[in-house]
Amino acid sequence: MSGYKHIEQCVGRYIAEHYSSPVEIGVGHNFFAAEYIVSAGNFCRCTDITPQAPPAGVCFTCDDVFSPDLKKYQGADVIFAIRPAEEMVPPMKQLARCLNCDLIVYHLGFECYGDGGDRIECGVVLHRYYQREPCSEKG
Repeated sequence: MSGYKHIEQCVGRYIAEHYSSPVEIGVGHNFFAAEYIVSAGNFCRCTDITPQAPPAGVCFTCDDVFSPDLKKYQGADVIFAIRPAEEMVPPMKQLARCLNCDLIVYHLGFECYGDGGDRIECGVVLHRYYQREPCSEKG
Protein backbone atom coordinates (compact mmCIF):
# COMPACT_ATOMS: atom_id res chain seq x y z
CA MET A 1 0.00 0.00 0.00
CA SER A 2 1.43 3.39 -0.91
CA GLY A 3 0.58 7.06 -0.78
CA TYR A 4 -2.07 8.57 1.37
CA LYS A 5 -3.96 5.32 1.98
CA HIS A 6 -0.83 4.03 3.76
CA ILE A 7 -0.80 7.18 5.88
CA GLU A 8 -4.47 6.85 6.85
CA GLN A 9 -4.03 3.14 7.59
CA CYS A 10 -1.08 3.86 9.93
CA VAL A 11 -2.98 6.65 11.67
CA GLY A 12 -6.15 4.56 11.93
CA ARG A 13 -4.23 1.59 13.33
CA TYR A 14 -2.47 3.73 15.96
CA ILE A 15 -5.72 5.39 17.03
CA ALA A 16 -7.61 2.05 17.13
CA GLU A 17 -4.88 0.45 19.26
CA HIS A 18 -4.57 3.29 21.79
CA TYR A 19 -8.00 4.94 22.12
CA SER A 20 -11.62 3.93 22.52
CA SER A 21 -13.53 7.11 21.67
CA PRO A 22 -11.77 9.04 18.89
CA VAL A 23 -12.99 12.06 16.95
CA GLU A 24 -11.40 12.99 13.63
CA ILE A 25 -11.49 16.73 12.90
CA GLY A 26 -11.57 18.06 9.35
CA VAL A 27 -12.28 14.71 7.73
CA GLY A 28 -13.31 16.20 4.38
CA HIS A 29 -14.14 13.40 1.94
CA ASN A 30 -11.39 11.11 3.27
CA PHE A 31 -12.93 8.67 5.75
CA PHE A 32 -10.24 5.99 5.28
CA ALA A 33 -8.71 6.30 8.81
CA ALA A 34 -12.16 6.39 10.42
CA GLU A 35 -13.23 3.32 8.43
CA TYR A 36 -10.08 1.52 9.59
CA ILE A 37 -10.88 2.39 13.21
CA VAL A 38 -14.45 1.13 12.83
CA SER A 39 -13.28 -2.06 11.08
CA ALA A 40 -11.05 -2.69 14.13
CA GLY A 41 -14.21 -2.77 16.26
CA ASN A 42 -14.08 0.76 17.65
CA PHE A 43 -16.54 3.63 17.44
CA CYS A 44 -15.35 6.71 15.54
CA ARG A 45 -16.85 10.16 15.13
CA CYS A 46 -15.80 12.67 12.47
CA THR A 47 -16.37 16.38 12.03
CA ASP A 48 -15.91 18.86 9.23
CA ILE A 49 -17.15 22.36 8.56
CA THR A 50 -18.76 21.10 5.33
CA PRO A 51 -21.52 18.46 5.29
CA GLN A 52 -20.22 15.03 4.25
CA ALA A 53 -21.77 11.65 3.54
CA PRO A 54 -19.95 9.20 5.84
CA PRO A 55 -19.60 5.50 5.10
CA ALA A 56 -21.59 2.97 7.10
CA GLY A 57 -20.54 2.76 10.74
CA VAL A 58 -18.88 6.18 10.88
CA CYS A 59 -20.69 8.95 12.76
CA PHE A 60 -20.41 12.41 11.16
CA THR A 61 -21.46 15.85 12.35
CA CYS A 62 -20.79 19.35 11.05
CA ASP A 63 -18.69 21.51 13.34
CA ASP A 64 -16.21 24.36 13.10
CA VAL A 65 -13.07 23.79 15.19
CA PHE A 66 -12.67 27.58 15.45
CA SER A 67 -15.99 27.73 17.32
CA PRO A 68 -16.62 24.14 18.43
CA ASP A 69 -19.77 22.76 19.96
CA LEU A 70 -18.29 20.86 22.93
CA LYS A 71 -21.29 18.52 23.10
CA LYS A 72 -20.23 17.00 19.77
CA TYR A 73 -16.93 15.86 21.32
CA GLN A 74 -18.19 14.75 24.72
CA GLY A 75 -16.46 11.59 25.95
CA ALA A 76 -13.63 11.73 23.40
CA ASP A 77 -10.31 10.37 24.63
CA VAL A 78 -8.50 11.69 21.54
CA ILE A 79 -9.13 14.16 18.78
CA PHE A 80 -7.02 13.73 15.69
CA ALA A 81 -6.51 15.31 12.31
CA ILE A 82 -4.77 14.24 9.13
CA ARG A 83 -3.07 17.02 7.17
CA PRO A 84 -4.96 19.92 8.80
CA ALA A 85 -4.24 23.51 7.89
CA GLU A 86 -1.63 24.87 10.30
CA GLU A 87 -4.03 27.48 11.66
CA MET A 88 -6.30 24.67 12.90
CA VAL A 89 -3.73 23.40 15.42
CA PRO A 90 -4.18 26.14 18.10
CA PRO A 91 -7.97 25.72 18.34
CA MET A 92 -7.56 21.92 18.32
CA LYS A 93 -5.10 22.24 21.22
CA GLN A 94 -7.60 24.39 23.10
CA LEU A 95 -10.37 21.89 22.39
CA ALA A 96 -8.19 19.02 23.65
CA ARG A 97 -7.48 20.96 26.86
CA CYS A 98 -11.20 21.66 27.38
CA LEU A 99 -12.07 18.00 26.82
CA ASN A 100 -8.99 16.65 28.63
CA CYS A 101 -8.19 14.36 25.72
CA ASP A 102 -5.11 13.76 23.59
CA LEU A 103 -4.54 15.67 20.36
CA ILE A 104 -2.79 13.71 17.59
CA VAL A 105 -1.92 15.28 14.22
CA TYR A 106 -0.39 13.93 11.05
CA HIS A 107 1.14 16.75 9.02
CA LEU A 108 1.90 16.89 5.34
CA GLY A 109 5.59 16.30 4.75
CA PHE A 110 7.86 17.86 7.33
CA GLU A 111 5.37 20.45 8.57
CA CYS A 112 4.73 20.84 12.27
CA TYR A 113 3.33 23.42 14.63
CA GLY A 114 5.45 25.17 17.27
CA ASP A 115 7.87 22.70 18.83
CA GLY A 116 6.15 19.77 17.10
CA GLY A 117 4.86 18.23 20.32
CA ASP A 118 5.70 14.64 21.19
CA ARG A 119 6.65 12.62 18.10
CA ILE A 120 5.08 9.20 17.68
CA GLU A 121 6.42 6.76 15.08
CA CYS A 122 3.78 4.33 13.87
CA GLY A 123 4.80 3.78 10.26
CA VAL A 124 4.36 7.53 9.79
CA VAL A 125 5.28 10.37 12.15
CA LEU A 126 2.46 11.69 14.32
CA HIS A 127 2.61 14.72 16.59
CA ARG A 128 0.89 14.68 19.98
CA TYR A 129 0.31 18.34 20.79
CA TYR A 130 -1.66 17.73 23.94
CA GLN A 131 -1.76 14.79 26.33
CA ARG A 132 -4.71 14.35 28.64
CA GLU A 133 -4.19 14.80 32.34
CA PRO A 134 -4.61 11.60 34.34
CA CYS A 135 -7.72 11.44 36.49
CA SER A 136 -6.93 11.72 40.16
CA GLU A 137 -9.05 10.02 42.76
CA LYS A 138 -10.01 12.05 45.77
CA GLY A 139 -10.46 10.20 48.96
